[in-house]
Amino acid sequence: MLAQMLAPAAVLVAWSIVILFWMAFTRLPALGKAGGLGNAKPGGRGQDLEGVLPDRINWKSHNYAHLMEQPTLFYAVSVIIALMGAGALDVVFAWIYVGLRIVHSIWQVTVNVVKVRFLLFLASTAALIYLAYRALALTLFHDPGLAPA
Repeated sequence: MLAQMLAPAAVLVAWSIVILFWMAFTRLPALGKAGGLGNAKPGGRGQDLEGVLPDRINWKSHNYAHLMEQPTLFYAVSVIIALMGAGALDVVFAWIYVGLRIVHSIWQVTVNVVKVRFLLFLASTAALIYLAYRALALTLFHDPGLAPA
C-alpha cells in the first residue's frame, strides 16, 4: 500500500506545478500591460500586485499560495501513513482530499465564489482530519511486535 498512499501526494505536487504555470502564463502578460517587471520596486512580492493586476489574474496566485499551506500537512500525514502501513480507507481519504483540492483550485482560479470555495475547503479539511487521526493512531498505538519483519 506504500505506492497507493503516496500516489495522491504525487498528484497534488503535480497539480501545484500546473497552478504555478497557470499563474505565470496569466500573470506575466498582465504585468507586461501594467508596465512590466522593470517598474517593480526592489524586494517586491506577489502581494504587492493586489490592486495593480485584475482580481481574476491574482486568483491564480492566491490559489498557488493556498496549495503551499494546508497541503503541507497532507504531505506529512501521507508519508507517515505510508511508512506505518496504509489501509484501503486511508488511500480513499487521500484521494478524496486531493480531488477536493483540485476542484477547489479550479473553482478559485475561475469562478471564485467564496461560499462554495469555503465548502470545498471544509470538505477537504474533514478528509485531512481523518488522515491526521490515522497518522496519530498508527504512530502512538503502534505495537512493534505486530510490525512485519
